[in-house]
Amino acid sequence: MSVSALADVSSFDREMVESFRNDRLHLILLPTEQCNFRCTYCYEDFAIGKMRPEVVTGVKRLIDRRGGDLAHLQISWFGGEPMLARSVVEEIASHASSVSTAGRLTYVSDMTTNGWLLDHSAAGRLADLGIRTFQVSLDGPAHCHDHTRLRADGRGTFDRIWGNLLSIRDSAVDVRVLLRIHVTPANLPSMPAFLHRVKDVFLADQRFVVALKRVARLGGPGDASMDVLAGDDERLAALREIVRGSLPEPVTFCYAARANSLMVRADGRLGKCTVGMSEPRNTVGRLRPDGTLDIDQPRFRQWLQGWETGDQESTRCPYRALGSRGLPVLQVGERPGA
Repeated sequence: MSVSALADVSSFDREMVESFRNDRLHLILLPTEQCNFRCTYCYEDFAIGKMRPEVVTGVKRLIDRRGGDLAHLQISWFGGEPMLARSVVEEIASHASSVSTAGRLTYVSDMTTNGWLLDHSAAGRLADLGIRTFQVSLDGPAHCHDHTRLRADGRGTFDRIWGNLLSIRDSAVDVRVLLRIHVTPANLPSMPAFLHRVKDVFLADQRFVVALKRVARLGGPGDASMDVLAGDDERLAALREIVRGSLPEPVTFCYAARANSLMVRADGRLGKCTVGMSEPRNTVGRLRPDGTLDIDQPRFRQWLQGWETGDQESTRCPYRALGSRGLPVLQVGERPGA
């Protein structure tokens, strides 16, 4: 295609083509759905534990089956807290790395983690296995963060996470860390000073970037009592100015709308969206131990309907398009680890 022809193709059309490419595969893997945190706004139920051995085998066989046809494989680690099942992460990541080395496959990997177990040593080991992008959340300074991002035993988590981030900063490990900073009405007054601190401590290091996200009601048990900011609150724009140079590009198309993106839960169920975990329509099939996929085609196609209708809101948040409890455009999990 000529340069002039490419210029005539809309971003929507380009993304649609990318979504249906058979030589690209994005796997979102949940090595465990348990978590050592109990964040006050969390929407997960922690009902499923560590990924079953037959599911681990199925993921590896799927990579084997597809490896020869793929040009690009992305594995995103999610949970629960994926670092609680680090042995599963390392087993699958090592296999994916070997498959990519043996062929002409580009393999990239990222992880969304609470940061409790991610010191420089762990980050270095995972980087050796291809996992080089980490998303870690902070809810402001310690006196704010420790009210909302709590351990399962009710204790605060800020000091340990901050120390781990410092250890990565002070190391030479080849990783990228996205600091996802959550904004709420309660922590808003503390945010300007905190963001200046983050900027001074981390953002001179090009391995660190910041994403500001308002906490939203996403179907968790605390939704009814949760106080949230409006999406157009002008104070958010002022905060973004503080860290403007380090902000990543906004994501305008959701991974869940992509035909070549699948979530594999710890029990082998296949899904599309990491937020709508309890939504029945989010179960679109099952991974078999031999690496083949049993897909419920009618359910799967519901997540892709925005491409057919041309509705960009549906491709930005297909979960919202399904009408699930009237949830807003997703603020968590837009692109795991990105």
